[in-house]
Amino acid sequence: MGGDAVFTGTVMDVRRVAGVISVDDYRAQVTELLGRRPAVSVPVQDCAGLVLAEDVTASVSLPPFDNSAMDGYAVRSDEVAGASEDAPVQLRVGEDIPAGRVDVPPLPPGTAHRIMTGAPMPDGADAVVMVERTDGGRDTVRVYAESASGTHVRRAGEDVARGTVALTAGTVCGPAQLGLASAVGRDTLAVHTPPRVLVVSTGTELVLPPEPLEHGQIYESNSIMLAAALRSLGCTVTTVRSVADDVDSFRAAIEPALPDVDLVVTSGGVSAGAYEVVKDTLTGAGVTFTKVAMQPGGPQGHGTWDGVPVVTLPGNPVSVLVSFEAFLRPAILSSLGHDDVDRTRVRARLLETLSSPSGKRQFRRGFYSRTDGDVTGVVGPRGGPGSHLLAAFTQANCLIVLGEDVTEAAQGSEVDVLLF
Repeated sequence: MGGDAVFTGTVMDVRRVAGVISVDDYRAQVTELLGRRPAVSVPVQDCAGLVLAEDVTASVSLPPFDNSAMDGYAVRSDEVAGASEDAPVQLRVGEDIPAGRVDVPPLPPGTAHRIMTGAPMPDGADAVVMVERTDGGRDTVRVYAESASGTHVRRAGEDVARGTVALTAGTVCGPAQLGLASAVGRDTLAVHTPPRVLVVSTGTELVLPPEPLEHGQIYESNSIMLAAALRSLGCTVTTVRSVADDVDSFRAAIEPALPDVDLVVTSGGVSAGAYEVVKDTLTGAGVTFTKVAMQPGGPQGHGTWDGVPVVTLPGNPVSVLVSFEAFLRPAILSSLGHDDVDRTRVRARLLETLSSPSGKRQFRRGFYSRTDGDVTGVVGPRGGPGSHLLAAFTQANCLIVLGEDVTEAAQGSEVDVLLF
């Protein structure tokens, strides 16, 4: 890793290693780079999954008026007091009040109005008798059960009062939230919208399927993975695949797109070897390259290019996905206003012993399961620690996290697990 490491027993103090930054510090830097997306007014029907940037104040009460909770008859409760199967009360039926009627007449004494669910209560009525507790009469009705004042009546404002906050800023807009927003009179909402992202994969060795491979070439996959991961967060994604390891080619492929995107994410070209095209192009242009104390995914970079935030990831596919989980996913969710940006973290017992390099936080692909009555559950690795073992990732449902101070986690010991 370079530099003078400081050890305490088997523990390396990663903060003292020259040129190396901790996972948590680097995540904070990427999160700060992306910041908070601006508030945009969006039609309510297009806000699913987005986060409110402002409080939603009710312009009407819910319900807006007293209304019936049942199909039945609006009555004066004192006029049906004591009604029973053996001693029914008979009332004249005055009016029909369907839902949506706006010219509701008051209820004269000695009468009942036939009323439908959701219809406004007439003045003078203070209760509803369900139609099932009557003979269903159209001219006169026999009532077989008393109905106390307020029975089957939805009171105005009992759900939300006009002028109060119906939804607070920071709320994730799900079906219920969007329904409530519309119900209190909103047709647009101020929300944080996902960024437009340009995904760039670099490497002269990369070929696009189904072109035949020559010896030394591989099929490009990083842009496919990153685009899918970003779209799962709602991002609009454009990809530039297989840019050659040449600075002029890289600039020509990327610079024309910069005015139309909010974020650039690259893969490859950031390590310490020759032909590191991303590093060669962006060093000194606003992007800082560093090593993060993690495995896989150590070489990283972030900054701005012509005012556009840029996050540069390593080239190996597992490093790409782990880096997305460790840095990009939480940073983007934070930029969208989410308070909870982390994967669910649980503890689990290891099914086999794992080793980890001292001073690095290791992320291993794993499969977690828990049976009824099992408090912690169990987890086993899928594949080795190599950053090229992509097939093992398809068999995983979690990441096993071994801390910087762990060099060996014994079978049966408990470890942290991040669930996908």
